[in-house]
Amino acid sequence: MTGNDAVIRTRNLDVYQKKTRILSGVDMELGRGDFVYLIGKTGTGKSSLLRTLYADIPVVEGQAWVAGYDLAGLRKSEIPYLRRKIGIVFQDFQLLTDRSVHDNLSFVLHATDWKDKTAIEHRIGEVLDMVGLGTKAHKMPYQLSGGEQQRLAIARALLNKPEVILADEPTGNLDLDTSEEIMKLLVEISKAGCAMLVATHDFLIISKYPSHILVCEDGKIRHEEL
Repeated sequence: MTGNDAVIRTRNLDVYQKKTRILSGVDMELGRGDFVYLIGKTGTGKSSLLRTLYADIPVVEGQAWVAGYDLAGLRKSEIPYLRRKIGIVFQDFQLLTDRSVHDNLSFVLHATDWKDKTAIEHRIGEVLDMVGLGTKAHKMPYQLSGGEQQRLAIARALLNKPEVILADEPTGNLDLDTSEEIMKLLVEISKAGCAMLVATHDFLIISKYPSHILVCEDGKIRHEEL
């Protein structure tokens, strides 16, 4: 993993779930284009670490920097600006089911202060083409397959050209072939310069797309290579 130009860096970070410390002394670093898996049994702190990195859980002890922001000293007013530099992909997609593909993306751009209608339409077209949904803008989420819904979730994560994508079990609800398609897409995005941290239980996918691994175990994180 990259040293100097780190997009994510933690030093001796403790991660809490409510008031319970579930990870301690986390040291990790991701630079642009790094692709890193986060693995571990259920309840070992994977999701809580991701939530800490996008400032849903505050940093209480230790240090963490993400996309130029010091999470330990982060003000509430800064959180929306941090999150514009982070793409977040969830296992359950979290799409707006009453809005079209286009309007799911338009909603995010308006919410992050995009004003120019031409720029909005151009960016929506760009990200849909990137994820292979260029002809699906008019569709409703229920008209998409599971893989297409996750592609839309990835398109949403890409809208503001993030420095890092945090993906929490992005293939958890998908069949094997679709999972491979989604992982191939995430690897391509990473190669284009976006840091990628992927929490997963899918060891078959890890074996097909080997990379650096962070293992959550016994309240610690250890580093492995495949």
